[in-house]
Amino acid sequence: MLKRRCVIYPKDVQLITGRSERYGQVIISKIKIAFSKKPHQFVTIDEFAEFSGIPKSTVESFIY
Repeated sequence: MLKRRCVIYPKDVQLITGRSERYGQVIISKIKIAFSKKPHQFVTIDEFAEFSGIPKSTVESFIY
């Protein structure tokens, strides 16, 4: 069975955008604020795709 993750991390944002890992941390924080998440909650690939405007299939192609 193929296991795929549903959570996105700052390092993933770095790979997708070509920016620094610190930039990825800032984006993850902004997404948490936009979706009213608590600091301990994770950001999903769907939420990142919606926030960034990048299609989910493109995001997934960078992660898997």
